Amino acid sequence: MASKVGDTGVASRYALALFELADQERKLDEVAEDLRTIDALVTDNDELQRLLRNPVVSRAESGKVMAAVLDRIEADPLTQKFIGLVAANRRLFVLRMVIRAFLDKLAERRGEISAEVVSASALTAAQAKSLKEALHKAMGGKIALSAAVDPGLIGGLVVKVGSRMVDSSIRTQIQKMKLAMKGAA
Repeated sequence: MASKVGDTGVASRYALALFELADQERKLDEVAEDLRTIDALVTDNDELQRLLRNPVVSRAESGKVMAAVLDRIEADPLTQKFIGLVAANRRLFVLRMVIRAFLDKLAERRGEISAEVVSASALTAAQAKSLKEALHKAMGGKIALSAAVDPGLIGGLVVKVGSRMVDSSIRTQIQKMKLAMKGAA
């Protein structure tokens, strides 16, 4: 398997190509929405995660599965063609990095600051709005929020904006307490 640096380079090139095509066809919003939906589906579906990572699955089979997913979400034809190409080139393992890079590029174009938030349970619309407002005050720009769920956090949030990360999850607090207790023993 390729190194992380290589994976990131491949993801960046694919994301840039898709971004330029979507921009030319004036479909940035449609493609971005499709990509967000795909990312959420993969996050919530262990089988899709395995499909993306499994090099043994044939091009035809992975292409069929992804085509069915794209049909189900009624993805834009550009998104369908692009994901089909990624599957045909056996690059589904970088799909989520492609999605992240595309959305980051779109946020940059719009002058937005990308913020990734992971919570123990799904944020309500009011919580997301409140978090966006707090981040806007702290960062001083328009915030593009992407949310994910990790029940393993137990509670709290992990917020990442650029290279900055704030981890207020209960899981991390418990780990810190364990380390502190080991040091005291």
